[in-house]
Amino acid sequence: MNNRSVLISGAGIGGPTLAYWLHRYGFDVTVAERAPAPRSGGHAVDIRGTAREVARRTGIVPAVRAAHTGACGMAFVDEDNRWVAALGTDVFGHSGGPVAEMAILRTDLARILHDATRDDVEYLFGDPVASAEQDDDGVTVRFESGTSRRFDLLVGADGVRSTVRRLMFGPHERYLRDLGCYIALYSTTTDLEHDGWQLMYTMPAGGGRPGRTAGIYPRTAPGTGLAAFFLRSAPLAYDRHDVDEQKRIVTRAFEGDGWEIPQMLSTIGDASDFYFDRVVQVEVDGWSRGRTVLLGDAGYCASPMSGIGTSLALVGAYVLAGELATADGDHTRAYPAYADRMREFVRRAQEFARTQGDGGLMPQSRAQLRMRNLSVHLLPYLPRSLVGRGMERVAGAVELPDYAALAHR
Repeated sequence: MNNRSVLISGAGIGGPTLAYWLHRYGFDVTVAERAPAPRSGGHAVDIRGTAREVARRTGIVPAVRAAHTGACGMAFVDEDNRWVAALGTDVFGHSGGPVAEMAILRTDLARILHDATRDDVEYLFGDPVASAEQDDDGVTVRFESGTSRRFDLLVGADGVRSTVRRLMFGPHERYLRDLGCYIALYSTTTDLEHDGWQLMYTMPAGGGRPGRTAGIYPRTAPGTGLAAFFLRSAPLAYDRHDVDEQKRIVTRAFEGDGWEIPQMLSTIGDASDFYFDRVVQVEVDGWSRGRTVLLGDAGYCASPMSGIGTSLALVGAYVLAGELATADGDHTRAYPAYADRMREFVRRAQEFARTQGDGGLMPQSRAQLRMRNLSVHLLPYLPRSLVGRGMERVAGAVELPDYAALAHR
């Protein structure tokens, strides 16, 4: 086999999935990750459409179902926590709704994938890629520890602001499409009774303030949940490394609002798993450069609000590994074949995120808010043939080859 040694930057979802399949196909795999250990906390993600089959073939479905978040749908509430509209996981099929039937915390999924690979794959936690240079024969990588190593192939599976993409493709600004809003997530405490429903409280634009939503995603532990904030805004100037400053931005944006928001904001200062970022898409004209290739959010993030990113990463990892095995490690054949198989899936996912991805969470007026609530309220009562199933169609947009014959037994 050509090009046996592969370095994967990123131990989230795509990276370990790729590592699992590359090992099955006889490659020598190393995964480098910035975090010092598998991460804890984190937001919920959904496994949809063809990605469910990837999970089945990877052998992780029992563990995924055992770690299910318990979420059974999304309910929109008023200031007094009365439901005004709701969508269960069954309305759009198992892959179509705002909360899919197969839902899991991102860090639980990453842990499951790490557990499935840690005995066969070398992990370098706390030692990310610092620089990389490629030539006709391989890629020389220097890690933050100062160590340099040589690999045949390099994979950037390290997120929206991928270090590998920046080093090998150019500055982030070339590839990020701004979608006009921010998202914040962190663990919180709550006394609300949710019965497994994600509760969402929306405020329309008015009084000089933009449309915005605060929500609580259920956790299985009593009295806990995941706080979520969605805010329409022009780009803000802040230090990406200053978490306290980001927490102040969220607090200022939602201060004085009702419902459960005062309680949620009272816990933001102590949140150790706080996440805040601009909602963007990643659009790269060609996912490979020489011996380097991009996977998941690093190459084709649809949007952190789209609900399809985890599925893109799982399917992309499976396809990339399979095409490398099919080509006997020849990246000049495998990378274009991977792109050809994934291109339509990515196109549909990104188009869906641009046109429907905010889910009515940041309405420009009270009339828009009322229309959203009415639409959501009516959906469960419409004939299934009339209910739009855009996400479910997107999630099944890629044909999944069977590469099983290539695996080393």
